[in-house]
Amino acid sequence: MRAQLFRIAAMLLIALPGLAQAQAFDTNARAAWVYDVATGTVLMEKNADEALPPASMSKLMTVYMLFEAVREGRVQMDTRLPVSTKARQMGGSTMFLNEQDRPTVEELIQGIIVLSGNDACVVVAEGLAGTEEAFARQMTEKGKELGLTNSTFANASGWPDPRHRMSTHDLGVLAQHLIQDFPQLYKYFSETEYPFDNRAPSNRFNRNPLLKLGIGADGLKTGHTQEAGYGLTGSAVQGNRRIIFVVTGLPTETARAEEAERIVNWAFRQFTMKTLVPKGETVVEAPVWLGSTSRVALTTKDGLNVLIPGGAGDRVTAEVVYTSPIPAPIKAGQQLGELVVQIPGTGEARMPLLAATDVAEAGFLGRVKGAALRLGGRAVEAVGL
Repeated sequence: MRAQLFRIAAMLLIALPGLAQAQAFDTNARAAWVYDVATGTVLMEKNADEALPPASMSKLMTVYMLFEAVREGRVQMDTRLPVSTKARQMGGSTMFLNEQDRPTVEELIQGIIVLSGNDACVVVAEGLAGTEEAFARQMTEKGKELGLTNSTFANASGWPDPRHRMSTHDLGVLAQHLIQDFPQLYKYFSETEYPFDNRAPSNRFNRNPLLKLGIGADGLKTGHTQEAGYGLTGSAVQGNRRIIFVVTGLPTETARAEEAERIVNWAFRQFTMKTLVPKGETVVEAPVWLGSTSRVALTTKDGLNVLIPGGAGDRVTAEVVYTSPIPAPIKAGQQLGELVVQIPGTGEARMPLLAATDVAEAGFLGRVKGAALRLGGRAVEAVGL
């Protein structure tokens, strides 16, 4: 029996990573990145890998470093850290700390996230690494570990420096790490105000314009300098979907708020998520040549959550593609085929299909029988989706 390439077509309402670009969002930001977490789909990007001044959005890396120190037990939430003269002299947004203060780690977390305190960032940097310069080097190294390919850090606060750069893509990746790596600590990003010691009542409010809108926003960080413009690294949850987005280079605070809200509404209204293949469910059973069983189930690694673009309807098609019969032995997890998805005008995307189980080689009698079948020219019919 000659091996054949089987293509099994089925109509599916789905969109995979890279396919949603046809539903473009026209942003006024200098750079932007919008991501659907459950499906791993980049919904929109604009200059997303350009290294730009991140302003206070880079405080997310300072927070990550502090969260990591808490997780590893190097500090506790009630650990108190000293305030240096350098920290007290920091300009811009501040907690109004002084050298007599000994803020706790929890107070500093809230001071950075809610108040965007530059002084708090220096306190954390010096408390964890001795100097802000050493901490910035550690930030850069940690960024590399996290997959931030266009980020370098010169300080802990995002203070303007030509060596201090991040891309919107990197900020989005960092946001995802904060959400996934520290689920118990991420709650601080949704706090709308923090009146630390009532030192600056007018500065107690979180600058994130989305938190009070009732659209599922729960983080993360705004940023603004004259060089960077206005930016926001945000995230929102509606139903079983979470999106992460980053915009930067907007001209005003109002423009930032309006653009961020537009993005959230677009991302949730333009796309609908469906579970196409539940985890562990068989997509197709493929015939096996000279194996201990005659078929092997093909599935995806973690199931398949997909997005349906608005208006796509039944124009989306998918095919299961594999070479048949598949020779034994087969190892569970071995890639044996692909799920190929096409949406008119957007090209195609491919999802690997893996063996669900091991299949050993057939014994002597089974191999004799298999050889006879081959000589007889019999083909085993593949099963469609």
